[in-house]
Amino acid sequence: MAVPVSSTASGLVTTFMQDSARMARERGPVFHRSLFHLEFTFVSSAALATELSDERRFRKLVHPSVAVLRSFLGDGLLSADGDDPAWRVGHELLMPAFSQASMRQYHPVMLDAADQLIETWDQADGDPVDVVADTTKLSLEVIGRSGFGYSFDSFQQGPTHPFVLALSDTVANGQRTVTRPPMLGSLIGARAAQRAEQNIAYMNSVVDDVITHRLTSANDQAEDLLAIMLASDLLDPVAIRHQVLTFLAAGYGTTSGTLAFALYYLARDPEVLDRARAEVDAIWGNDEPTFDQVTKLRYLRRVVDETLRLWPTAPGYARQAREDTVLGGIHPMHAGDWVLVLLPAVHRDPVWGEDVESFIPDRFLPEQIKRRPPGAYKPFGTGERACIGRQFALHELVLTLGLLIRRYHLTLPPDYTLQVEEVLVFRPVGLTLHVRQR
Repeated sequence: MAVPVSSTASGLVTTFMQDSARMARERGPVFHRSLFHLEFTFVSSAALATELSDERRFRKLVHPSVAVLRSFLGDGLLSADGDDPAWRVGHELLMPAFSQASMRQYHPVMLDAADQLIETWDQADGDPVDVVADTTKLSLEVIGRSGFGYSFDSFQQGPTHPFVLALSDTVANGQRTVTRPPMLGSLIGARAAQRAEQNIAYMNSVVDDVITHRLTSANDQAEDLLAIMLASDLLDPVAIRHQVLTFLAAGYGTTSGTLAFALYYLARDPEVLDRARAEVDAIWGNDEPTFDQVTKLRYLRRVVDETLRLWPTAPGYARQAREDTVLGGIHPMHAGDWVLVLLPAVHRDPVWGEDVESFIPDRFLPEQIKRRPPGAYKPFGTGERACIGRQFALHELVLTLGLLIRRYHLTLPPDYTLQVEEVLVFRPVGLTLHVRQR
C-alpha cells in the first residue's frame, strides 16, 4: 500500500469567503471580487438565492475549486459537471441507499461509532478533548461502516487517520492549484503535484482495500452504497472507486465540522444547552435511543439548523445561466455566466432578523420558516444537485449531539475565541472542550 505524504502547510490559510460575506453588507446583493487571478461574482441575498434555484433558468456549475478535485474524484456525485450523464446514472443508482429503510439500518452503526467517541472522552480524565480531531474520527467511521461495511479503526489510529491526512493535503493542494498566482513559478507546483500523486495513490489503495474487503467477506448490508454499486452493471470499477472516494471526502469533513461548531455553541450558551438536554432526557431517558426517538428531538434539530445557518457545510455553490437572463432585474447574465451563492451572507440576510450573528435555534420554528423565502437557507445546496446524503448527515448530527449532551457537561476554555478556517468546508480552529460526566 502506498504511503500518504503530508505537507507541513497542508491547510489553506485564508478567510476569503468570510471576508467576502462581511463585504456583502456594504457592496450589495451582487458584487465582484478577485482572488489572485480568479474572478468571483457573489450573490448574497435570500431573494436572489431563491431566484437562482429556478432549474429552468439556472443549473449547477462545478466551481473551479471543486472541479480541480476530479484528479481523484473523477465524475463522482460531487465533481461531475452540471448536466453530466454520469452524475444522473450515479445519483439514480444510489438514491435507494438514503431511503428511510436504509437510514434505519445505519442507525445502530452510528450508535456504535458514537460509543467509541464517548469511550474516548470518558478517558480524557480532565484533560481537554480535541473536538475537530475526534468528530473527524467519528464521521469517518460512520461513513465507512454505514456506506461500505468497512471500519477505518479511526479511534485506534492516533490523532489523525492517514487517509484523512492524505485527503486533506490533496484537497488543499487542489485549492492552491486553482488560486496560485502564475508568477510563483513551477518548482512549488511540481513538488506539490508529486506529493498529490503519492497521496492519490495511497487513497486509491485504501478504497481498493475497502472493495476487496467487501468482496471477500460475508456482509449482510445488502442495501448500503457499496453493495448497490457492486451489484449494478452501470458503474465500472474506476467509477465505483470515484464514488467511494467522493462519499468519504464529502461525508467526513462536512459532518465533523458541523458537530464541532454545534458543540461550541452549546458550550457557549448554557441556556440553549440546558433546554436541549432537557428535551433529550425527557424523550430518551437513560435508554439507548431508537431511530424514531431521534426524529422527535425538535429543539436539538433546530440547534443543528441554526449551526448550519451560521456555518454551512460549504461556503457556497455556483449557479450558471442556461440562457441570457437578468438576475433580480439588476444583474445581466449571458448563457454560461455563473455566480457563487455566498451562503454565510445569504444566511445573514435581513430576513433572518436584526441580530443575525446570534445563535438562536428558535429561528427555525415552523412559523418562522414560513416567513422567509425558500432560498434563505441552503446549507446543502439546491435542486436535484443538492447533497444526496443530507438526511443521513442530519440524523448523525442530532443523534451524536443528543448522546454527548446527555452524558457530559461541556466547558469551553475561558480564553477561547472562535476562529474558522476554510478549505472546501468551514471548521473551527483549535477548539477544545473540557468534558465531565453528569
